[in-house]
Amino acid sequence: MQTFVAVLMWLLVASLLILRRGRAERSITYAAITIAVAMTINVDTVYRFIDALLHGSNVATLIGDCALMVGIFFLGRGIMKAGEYQPGPVRIALGPTTLLVALSGVGVAFLLIDRGATTTNFMIDLGAQPAAAAYSMIQFTYYGIVVGTMAVLASRQYRLSVGLQRLPAGCLVVGAILGVALCVVVLIMDIAHLSGRVDVMANVSVAYGPLYILTFLFLCVGLAGQPTVRYLSARRRAARTRTLIKELLPAWRAATIVRPGLSQTDAASVQTDGLETQLHRQVVEIRDAMIDPRVSFSLSASARLVLERAEQHLLGTDEARLHTSAAPATRSNSQRGAA
Repeated sequence: MQTFVAVLMWLLVASLLILRRGRAERSITYAAITIAVAMTINVDTVYRFIDALLHGSNVATLIGDCALMVGIFFLGRGIMKAGEYQPGPVRIALGPTTLLVALSGVGVAFLLIDRGATTTNFMIDLGAQPAAAAYSMIQFTYYGIVVGTMAVLASRQYRLSVGLQRLPAGCLVVGAILGVALCVVVLIMDIAHLSGRVDVMANVSVAYGPLYILTFLFLCVGLAGQPTVRYLSARRRAARTRTLIKELLPAWRAATIVRPGLSQTDAASVQTDGLETQLHRQVVEIRDAMIDPRVSFSLSASARLVLERAEQHLLGTDEARLHTSAAPATRSNSQRGAA
């Protein structure tokens, strides 16, 4: 389970480094890298190796768990910064103060645990100790707060999104809800273990594995899906822009013959313009020729329709209808502290 999640996280890191390159906001990328490191430490073989270097005192558990807490912190911050909805309680829950308090509590609790020799089943072997239970419960209370807040932010993002953009936001909502459920399960397991109710802990633990896998799966799909959708949308828009430039070309050439515009006086600049700028220049120069009383220029009904579609495309107000209209023309983005 740990190996699957670690591989999943490193795949997410690779996709984010490719799809989010050049973006100023890096919180999501930092989150993915930190969580991937934490999940890698949790792989049994890696864990034993690292803990052996640290004299076999299970300090690798603390390193991995703190890395995961920091990664979850960056994840929450990244999702918060992606939207404008940042009320006071959200900023507090996802703020550095809350993280520092949780890390301090985890550190103190860890020092009070009688840890013994290296174990890859840290909470199963040591969870009956009050300090170990506190260690796990502080972590998962923090995770629950952050992931619950993420669910609120992602659900708002989902409501404000349209079409394909809803898919990654929806995955984040589902992943966050599953994450909250996972935290509740772990807290119940911790309390049951501490109380000596191993039977209750065993019964509840059945839900742990599926929740653990599904939480990371949905969160990874949601996080990778956002830049993927943006990339695909940008590619689709660029294709539509090229199509409209081509369709407007005859009308634009006719317009610039009767009324030479900036394109004739600054030809070098025109050749280096981006697609959106080229289309905008065509629209403006055609409209100028149509309204200039000094020249006689008019468009056919079909050319006027293309011009209107180009204007709607530039304004971004009618993408769905543009897509339908342009279709014929186009055819020619295991937690080791658990009990």
